Amino acid sequence: MCAPRDSAFTSRRHLITSLAGGAALAATYPLWRPGSARGATRLPPVSDPRAALQRLQEGNERFVAGKSEEPNRDMARLREVAPRQAPFAAFLGCADSRVPIEIVFDQGFGDLFVTRIAGNVAATENIASLEFATEVLGTQVVYVLGHTSCGAVSAAAKGDPVPGQISALFQHIRPAIRAAKGDPVAAVRENVRIQAQTLVEASTVISSLVNSGKVVVAGGIFDLATGRVETVPIG
Repeated sequence: MCAPRDSAFTSRRHLITSLAGGAALAATYPLWRPGSARGATRLPPVSDPRAALQRLQEGNERFVAGKSEEPNRDMARLREVAPRQAPFAAFLGCADSRVPIEIVFDQGFGDLFVTRIAGNVAATENIASLEFATEVLGTQVVYVLGHTSCGAVSAAAKGDPVPGQISALFQHIRPAIRAAKGDPVAAVRENVRIQAQTLVEASTVISSLVNSGKVVVAGGIFDLATGRVETVPIG
């Protein structure tokens, strides 16, 4: 006659234990629910290139600190920018999967115009896209973003034979390799600096906007170990 009672007691004990464990798990890994405010944060428009750079720096600082606000990432924001985009910054970034630029700078839909190519090189097609971003869309910053442990830079430094058209990238990176005296770590920095200078020298559209003070060309290196973006002086 005691067995059912003991069984009920054991079941209640298991239920209480499960509920306590679930509460602890929820506290550690909070769940997002539809209709929550996640991604609904709105940031005010930037007023000039300096403010745009400040916005990017503040976003990266939030990301590094684990305090990303994830602004402009809800469906309401997507519907807002669907008819027309007006990003405040444009990027020439590396195609590396570990460098998601909107996440790195804690931005959302419609904030950044991003072009990506292995080695973040200023190829003709990327320059054309960045001209569109600045001249037509009104971006106020053109940012060249490299990153640590860049495979394209390392491959260009080694100079080993590669398949297909991969080696077509090397001609853009080799000036940085020479400037860094073959050091692939230093070459990442030189590559950012040289590609940024190339953007201005090769594009009359971008150079004109820079000279008029409407656009700033900047550069940085994303550290895969820390998440921090280090500014690279352009010249």
